[in-house]
Amino acid sequence: MILYAEVECMIYDAQSLKEKRSVLKRILHQLDEPNLAAAELDFQDLWQRTMIGVTSISQSSIQCERLIDQAIHKLDHESTIEVTNIHKQWLG
Repeated sequence: MILYAEVECMIYDAQSLKEKRSVLKRILHQLDEPNLAAAELDFQDLWQRTMIGVTSISQSSIQCERLIDQAIHKLDHESTIEVTNIHKQWLG
């Protein structure tokens, strides 16, 4: 099973692309887990907006949901960003 989530976020404190990349690098490092991949997908040229893609691969749909939900929970509780939209999709 493959579960994919797109998480749109605002980074209000970033005043430049360099500051945005610094925040994203730290956040993506926090999401680094087995069976989970995360990367910036869109808005690379905007310094206060980003879209993070998170993908989980597992034999169990319950495990995929748990991993994605944990990642979204981490993003929701990250003080430097605000999650503005979440879209989940099963790919297999």
